Amino acid sequence: MKELIEFIAKSLVLHPEQVQVSESNSNRGTRIELSVSKDDMGRVIGKGGKVANSIRMLLRVAAEREGKQATLDVVEPE
Repeated sequence: MKELIEFIAKSLVLHPEQVQVSESNSNRGTRIELSVSKDDMGRVIGKGGKVANSIRMLLRVAAEREGKQATLDVVEPE
């Protein structure tokens, strides 16, 4: 699932080398954090959050195929 999010994010942004994806597991499922450059935040979030919500939907479907649950958080770059 981490690879899926990384592939999608790198396809959307202008600076793919700055895409960072981290994954952590808990008893409630998998949590994936996506961080991109400040210039690319708008591309990943989209107008009204539509792009981010679409990525979340793809992640949920991929996780359910594996019998798991997953959430995506888009993290502000430092």
